[in-house]
Amino acid sequence: MTHIIPCVLMRAGTSRGPFFMRDWLPEDSTERDRMLVKAIGAADQLQLDGLGGGSTLTSKAAIVSRSLRSDCDVDYLFAQVGVGQPTVDTRPNCGNMLSGVGPFAIEQGLVAAAEGETTVRVFNVNTGARIDVTVLTPEGRVTYEGSTRIDGVHGAAAPIRLSFLDAWGAVTGAIFPTGQRTDVIDGLRVSCIDAAMPIVILQARDLGLNGREMPAELDSHPGLLPRLEQLRLEAGRRMGLGDVSRSVVPKLVIASDGDDDHSITSRYFTPWRCHASHAVTGAIAVASAFALPGTVISSRALHSGARLINVLHPQGRIAVDVHTEGEGTEAQITRAALVRTARKILQGELHLAD
Repeated sequence: MTHIIPCVLMRAGTSRGPFFMRDWLPEDSTERDRMLVKAIGAADQLQLDGLGGGSTLTSKAAIVSRSLRSDCDVDYLFAQVGVGQPTVDTRPNCGNMLSGVGPFAIEQGLVAAAEGETTVRVFNVNTGARIDVTVLTPEGRVTYEGSTRIDGVHGAAAPIRLSFLDAWGAVTGAIFPTGQRTDVIDGLRVSCIDAAMPIVILQARDLGLNGREMPAELDSHPGLLPRLEQLRLEAGRRMGLGDVSRSVVPKLVIASDGDDDHSITSRYFTPWRCHASHAVTGAIAVASAFALPGTVISSRALHSGARLINVLHPQGRIAVDVHTEGEGTEAQITRAALVRTARKILQGELHLAD
């Protein structure tokens, strides 16, 4: 028996996946996840029988509904679907997929479009964070056409601005969940930070790397991935996340110096392979660690107020506008924003085999 459900397939940031209204899917989470596995074709490494592309970047889904919160318009649940295994992980957020939530919510009638631009107030169910997503809506309609380019995506599109309002400590309850800004795990100095995404950061030089290696080189580096996974498992325990062996959280970052005092080079792991470019939430976390003192990547030019930080990745850079208040150990991130783009690929009926 074939199940037919509505679906909107979108390229969102440097990710791609189906977007669903919550009531298009089963209410029971087990049945919902089973349907997501079929939608992506997750059980097959190539994902030939679904919408996936054989990569973690294209094995994602977004579930959107009208929010019951007075301070938000919509709820957004992100699902990371397995590649070659029938799994669904709803612990992380995805900032790239988030960039498609605003246009999707407006076009589905959850938010009325204003003239010129429309801000959609999003509550991320995964992490409890709030994000303002601002979409261009000339003549009260979403437009995907524009001249904004983001590294890792061919062509240009309309800009979508993401403003993270309270993503610091949203998952673990503290921006530095181990209680330290720098820890030592397996003889390596690391910083464990929860800022839009729980991540573990270490310096490339401590691994004998220069930090500018490309993803394929890191993925094939003898013994590197197993060592990083052991470090990640211990970091997850120290961060209060428990056994993370079957979870993609926390992510891991190998960092090195950037081009100047306002940039940092990052290699972001998904976590079992190096990301082809970089996750948005990961860029927020890296920029936060860079802007605050006491971490393994703290900037040499720390100051309070607004600051543009460039996170350099294999495909280019992500510019993060970070606002900090206070000095020294009292410094806090109050807001972080960046620009993404999105494009609707198709809208129609998804046929799922039983």
